[in-house]
Amino acid sequence: MLRQLAVICLVSLLAGCAGLTSREAIEGQGNAQQWKAHKAQIAGLDAWQITGKVGIRAPRDSGSGTLFWLQRQDYYDIRLSGPLGRGAARLTGRPGNVVLEVANQGRYEAESPEALLEEQLGWRLPVSHLFWWVRGLPAPDSKSKVTLDGASQLARLEQDGWDVEFLAYAEQNGYSLPQRIKLHGENLDVTLVVKDWQPRQLGQ
Repeated sequence: MLRQLAVICLVSLLAGCAGLTSREAIEGQGNAQQWKAHKAQIAGLDAWQITGKVGIRAPRDSGSGTLFWLQRQDYYDIRLSGPLGRGAARLTGRPGNVVLEVANQGRYEAESPEALLEEQLGWRLPVSHLFWWVRGLPAPDSKSKVTLDGASQLARLEQDGWDVEFLAYAEQNGYSLPQRIKLHGENLDVTLVVKDWQPRQLGQ
């Protein structure tokens, strides 16, 4: 089960390219216009390097591991090590070609992260959403309920059956980015703590 949880964690940390238009309902104490400006600025980030920790709680298993995530537009290289990955797991790819390597387990390929997750575990999850959530944005391709904090950035997000809490932000290179995120799904809780953000804007 721990290997499966590692697969869930890694596949959930995937990039998906889509537009900025979002069907969202906004509430909370923030200002809608400031939120719109913040969202436009952060959405311009198409490259980053993240190091941090990931924890997973499930009915039968729980664990944690260290995270490294390199994003360069539509290419990603995500690595998880520690007890959760039973040593190490690495996910690399771009649209149409995804490869998952798990230490002492094997190498798996699929055309999309969704397909890889379904093939390995038989489960369907909105696996591309965290590409947006990790930046503090709702995914633009489905409805969402957005709760803003006093700084007009995400405090809470409800989307596609997930309840996402943004518990802390950090300033890096002029960007305000999530530092601690909790994701609550059906029988699955994920905590992401970013120790170091290195955001970049490469352009189209």
